[in-house]
Amino acid sequence: QVQLAESGGGLVQPGGSLRLSCAVSGSIFGIYLMGWYRQAPGKQRELVATITSGGTTDYADSVKGRFTISRENAKNMVYLQLNSLSPEDTAVYYCNLKISRSTNYWGQGTQVTVSS
Repeated sequence: QVQLAESGGGLVQPGGSLRLSCAVSGSIFGIYLMGWYRQAPGKQRELVATITSGGTTDYADSVKGRFTISRENAKNMVYLQLNSLSPEDTAVYYCNLKISRSTNYWGQGTQVTVSS
């Protein structure tokens, strides 16, 4: 069974930075897309960033220039660097692995709170 585990969340002041990590365990065969999503209280889950197996990235407009997604395939790790954080970034951040339209794996989420 494929499992994803996020870590690195916490409390940070506005303007600060955090680095989130996603560890993937289990064997994965074939082409897959990795991504980060976030969900704030009372709001829908939204896409933050994606990265292909080849390293191509896409970002939500709200985080462009501030967040960076990366991956180390040999280590089965995916990262999200969060810079210039604001209270609007407060949410639970989830790691996602997409194998197909009907096959997705999710981590348990890690809380990011931006507050002074």
